[in-house]
Amino acid sequence: MATTYDVIIIGSGPAGYTAALYAARANLSVLMIRGYESGGQLMLTTDVENYPGFEDGILGPDLMEHMEKQARRFGTEMRDEDVSRLGTDRRPFEVYTELSEEPALGRSIIISTGASARWLGLESETHLRNRGVSACATCDGAFFKGKDLAVIGGGDTALEEAIFLTRYASHVTLIHRRDSLRASKIMQERALKHPKISILWDTAVEEVLGQNAVEGLRLRNLKTGTESTLTVGGVFIAIGHIPNTTLFNGQLDLDEQGYIIQREHTMTNVPGVFAAGDVSDHRYRQAVTAAGDGCRAAIDAERWLEAQGEVDKEHVADPGVWGEPASMPR
Repeated sequence: MATTYDVIIIGSGPAGYTAALYAARANLSVLMIRGYESGGQLMLTTDVENYPGFEDGILGPDLMEHMEKQARRFGTEMRDEDVSRLGTDRRPFEVYTELSEEPALGRSIIISTGASARWLGLESETHLRNRGVSACATCDGAFFKGKDLAVIGGGDTALEEAIFLTRYASHVTLIHRRDSLRASKIMQERALKHPKISILWDTAVEEVLGQNAVEGLRLRNLKTGTESTLTVGGVFIAIGHIPNTTLFNGQLDLDEQGYIIQREHTMTNVPGVFAAGDVSDHRYRQAVTAAGDGCRAAIDAERWLEAQGEVDKEHVADPGVWGEPASMPR
């Protein structure tokens, strides 16, 4: 008969690897289905300088390698496959992949499939990604001290990014396709009044200029058709993120943006199914907050399994009620 795992983790990245680490250290049997492109958005990031414990910074792929090895050390089984569908109408849950006819069986599931940044879709943008093109000011802003920068977008995220970047940049140009901003009134007021921020209205980016680093942008006014060039040393794309939740439509409750809604701590509307990281977080989207979410989801899953009588009580000294401290190994 097929193995039934205590926890199946769908996805990887900081949330998934941390959930695997905590669950495996609690002597739960853990299967992580990482997907063909494992590691999440940090696999596309060069220097990570804001993750605790690495005083000199660390490359994104190297950080993911460390996390992977740590999770494997405690017995996490990993498969590099994409999940094709879930069966959540009965337990154990069924997780089907594209490479196997038989589902993996899990007493609980932790979803950590993350979210993907929306990009402009330009070839030049892809070529210069991580060489001056970024989708995270908090992650990369400090690398652009004293430079003129551009932020693409018109919502709250774009304005937050622009305001944050003024800490480092000599000037920030906000480029927006419309003649009015979609951001909240208070964010608009802050940006419009900021002496280091200017706005180009009705403008689209046609090309990111530069061979080995960003040197500027070729722009087009959408009302007049006039083209122009803006000299900048970096460009931040802030046109939103897409949570990787298409697979869960119709099974899990999603908000209007497609993010998984956590109903009880990290648990979804389906008892025994939990969510962690950017797949349910549209506010912070940081590696460290995703890792913290993975820890929470693993603790929640273990407590829930124990409450169902499916984990030896020696693993949890006193599970009590939800919200009380856990006795999980630290």
